[in-house]
Amino acid sequence: MSRRPRPKIVSLTEGAAARVKEIMASASKPYLRVGVTNGGCAGMEYVMDYADAPAPFDEVVEDKDVRILVKADAVLFLLGSEIDHETTRLA
Repeated sequence: MSRRPRPKIVSLTEGAAARVKEIMASASKPYLRVGVTNGGCAGMEYVMDYADAPAPFDEVVEDKDVRILVKADAVLFLLGSEIDHETTRLA
């Protein structure tokens, strides 16, 4: 019996992947880690920080030639999410 493939925790849009590549090109650490914390109007806020290496329970996500880390305690909150990036002008 074969197992079905494990679903991706998160995916990145082309814009997000391009932005991650851009910021990681000049970053002092090799990884970008995504997580969640308490706060915000819905009770949770997204956080991103740089990391030297994956933590013991981090999930490594590869999408569009980009590798990011997802903190273990954020997996259930981020499962099935799509990370996007856009630049807009404030009016």
